[in-house]
Amino acid sequence: MAEKKIKIIAENRKARHDFTIHETYEAGIELTGTEVKSLRAGKANMKDSYAQITKTAEVYVYNLHISPYDQGNRFNHDPLRNRRLLLHREEIRRLIGKVKEKGYALVPLKMYFTHGLVKMELALATGKKLYDKRQDLANKDAKREMERVMKERNR
Repeated sequence: MAEKKIKIIAENRKARHDFTIHETYEAGIELTGTEVKSLRAGKANMKDSYAQITKTAEVYVYNLHISPYDQGNRFNHDPLRNRRLLLHREEIRRLIGKVKEKGYALVPLKMYFTHGLVKMELALATGKKLYDKRQDLANKDAKREMERVMKERNR
Protein backbone atom coordinates (compact mmCIF):
# COMPACT_ATOMS: atom_id res chain seq x y z
CA MET A 1 0.00 0.00 0.00
CA ALA A 2 1.29 3.47 -0.87
CA GLU A 3 2.23 5.79 1.95
CA LYS A 4 0.22 8.93 2.53
CA LYS A 5 2.07 12.12 1.70
CA ILE A 6 1.22 14.59 4.43
CA LYS A 7 2.19 18.27 4.60
CA ILE A 8 1.19 19.82 7.92
CA ILE A 9 -0.32 23.30 7.57
CA ALA A 10 -1.06 24.22 11.19
CA GLU A 11 -1.03 22.48 14.55
CA ASN A 12 -2.88 23.21 17.79
CA ARG A 13 -0.13 22.40 20.30
CA LYS A 14 -2.01 23.96 23.19
CA ALA A 15 -4.82 21.41 22.77
CA ARG A 16 -2.59 18.52 23.88
CA HIS A 17 -1.62 20.54 26.97
CA ASP A 18 -5.19 21.55 27.91
CA PHE A 19 -7.06 18.35 26.98
CA THR A 20 -6.81 14.61 27.43
CA ILE A 21 -7.23 13.09 23.95
CA HIS A 22 -9.41 9.95 23.81
CA GLU A 23 -10.10 9.42 20.08
CA THR A 24 -9.11 11.16 16.86
CA TYR A 25 -10.98 11.50 13.58
CA GLU A 26 -9.90 12.70 10.15
CA ALA A 27 -12.33 15.16 8.57
CA GLY A 28 -12.37 17.10 5.34
CA ILE A 29 -13.11 20.83 5.37
CA GLU A 30 -15.44 22.79 3.10
CA LEU A 31 -13.30 25.69 1.84
CA THR A 32 -13.32 28.38 -0.85
CA GLY A 33 -10.56 28.76 -3.45
CA THR A 34 -8.78 31.65 -1.77
CA GLU A 35 -8.76 29.76 1.54
CA VAL A 36 -6.97 26.81 -0.05
CA LYS A 37 -4.41 29.12 -1.66
CA SER A 38 -3.81 30.82 1.67
CA LEU A 39 -3.39 27.43 3.37
CA ARG A 40 -0.82 26.40 0.76
CA ALA A 41 1.16 29.45 1.89
CA GLY A 42 0.81 28.18 5.50
CA LYS A 43 -1.30 31.08 6.77
CA ALA A 44 -3.58 29.44 9.34
CA ASN A 45 -3.94 29.74 13.10
CA MET A 46 -5.78 27.10 15.14
CA LYS A 47 -5.03 28.54 18.58
CA ASP A 48 -8.57 29.09 19.94
CA SER A 49 -10.48 26.93 17.47
CA TYR A 50 -13.10 24.40 18.49
CA ALA A 51 -15.71 22.25 16.80
CA GLN A 52 -19.39 21.70 17.58
CA ILE A 53 -22.23 19.61 16.24
CA THR A 54 -25.27 21.63 15.14
CA LYS A 55 -28.94 20.64 15.51
CA THR A 56 -28.97 19.56 11.85
CA ALA A 57 -26.25 16.96 12.62
CA GLU A 58 -23.44 18.84 10.89
CA VAL A 59 -20.03 19.51 12.40
CA TYR A 60 -18.61 23.05 12.18
CA VAL A 61 -15.26 24.43 13.25
CA TYR A 62 -15.24 27.89 14.85
CA ASN A 63 -12.46 30.47 15.41
CA LEU A 64 -10.18 28.87 12.82
CA HIS A 65 -8.26 31.81 11.40
CA ILE A 66 -7.20 31.52 7.76
CA SER A 67 -5.56 34.76 6.62
CA PRO A 68 -6.91 36.41 3.45
CA TYR A 69 -5.05 35.48 0.27
CA ASP A 70 -2.68 38.24 -0.86
CA GLN A 71 -3.82 38.22 -4.51
CA GLY A 72 -7.46 37.49 -3.63
CA ASN A 73 -8.89 41.01 -4.23
CA ARG A 74 -12.71 41.14 -3.95
CA PHE A 75 -13.08 37.34 -3.99
CA ASN A 76 -11.31 36.97 -0.64
CA HIS A 77 -12.93 35.18 2.29
CA ASP A 78 -13.77 36.20 5.86
CA PRO A 79 -10.78 35.00 7.96
CA LEU A 80 -12.87 33.75 10.90
CA ARG A 81 -15.92 32.33 9.16
CA ASN A 82 -17.42 29.06 10.40
CA ARG A 83 -16.35 26.13 8.24
CA ARG A 84 -18.20 22.84 7.83
CA LEU A 85 -16.29 19.64 8.52
CA LEU A 86 -16.99 16.67 6.30
CA LEU A 87 -17.47 13.42 8.23
CA HIS A 88 -19.41 10.26 7.53
CA ARG A 89 -22.93 10.16 8.96
CA GLU A 90 -22.06 7.22 11.24
CA GLU A 91 -19.06 9.10 12.65
CA ILE A 92 -21.26 12.13 13.37
CA ARG A 93 -23.87 9.94 15.11
CA ARG A 94 -21.17 8.37 17.27
CA LEU A 95 -19.79 11.83 18.13
CA ILE A 96 -23.26 13.16 19.02
CA GLY A 97 -23.75 10.33 21.50
CA LYS A 98 -20.38 10.77 23.17
CA VAL A 99 -20.50 14.56 23.34
CA LYS A 100 -23.99 14.54 24.92
CA GLU A 101 -23.49 11.67 27.37
CA LYS A 102 -19.95 11.90 28.64
CA GLY A 103 -19.16 15.59 28.35
CA TYR A 104 -16.48 15.32 25.70
CA ALA A 105 -15.36 18.29 23.60
CA LEU A 106 -14.42 18.31 19.92
CA VAL A 107 -10.98 19.86 19.55
CA PRO A 108 -9.12 20.41 16.24
CA LEU A 109 -5.53 19.16 16.58
CA LYS A 110 -3.96 19.84 13.20
CA MET A 111 -4.63 20.68 9.56
CA TYR A 112 -2.72 19.09 6.73
CA PHE A 113 -2.69 18.35 3.02
CA THR A 114 -2.96 14.72 1.96
CA HIS A 115 -3.05 13.94 -1.76
CA GLY A 116 -3.91 17.59 -2.51
CA LEU A 117 -6.90 17.70 -0.12
CA VAL A 118 -7.12 19.69 3.11
CA LYS A 119 -7.89 17.50 6.10
CA MET A 120 -8.28 18.22 9.80
CA GLU A 121 -7.49 15.91 12.68
CA LEU A 122 -10.34 16.26 15.15
CA ALA A 123 -10.08 14.90 18.70
CA LEU A 124 -12.69 13.74 21.16
CA ALA A 125 -11.23 15.12 24.38
CA THR A 126 -11.91 16.05 27.99
CA GLY A 127 -10.43 19.08 29.70
CA LYS A 128 -7.51 18.59 32.05
CA LYS A 129 -7.57 19.90 35.58
CA LEU A 130 -4.71 22.08 36.80
CA TYR A 131 -3.21 19.23 38.84
CA ASP A 132 -3.24 16.97 35.75
CA LYS A 133 -1.28 19.60 33.81
CA ARG A 134 1.24 19.90 36.66
CA GLN A 135 1.61 16.12 36.79
CA ASP A 136 2.23 15.95 33.05
CA LEU A 137 4.89 18.66 33.28
CA ALA A 138 6.56 16.86 36.22
CA ASN A 139 6.61 13.58 34.26
CA LYS A 140 8.04 15.32 31.21
CA ASP A 141 10.80 16.95 33.31
CA ALA A 142 11.64 13.63 34.99
CA LYS A 143 11.85 11.85 31.64
CA ARG A 144 14.08 14.60 30.21
CA GLU A 145 16.34 14.41 33.28
CA MET A 146 16.63 10.60 32.97
CA GLU A 147 17.57 10.89 29.29
CA ARG A 148 20.23 13.49 30.15
CA VAL A 149 21.73 11.25 32.84
CA MET A 150 21.73 8.24 30.49
CA LYS A 151 23.57 10.26 27.82
CA GLU A 152 26.22 11.30 30.35
CA ARG A 153 26.73 7.69 31.46
CA ASN A 154 27.16 6.49 27.89
CA ARG A 155 30.01 8.93 27.25
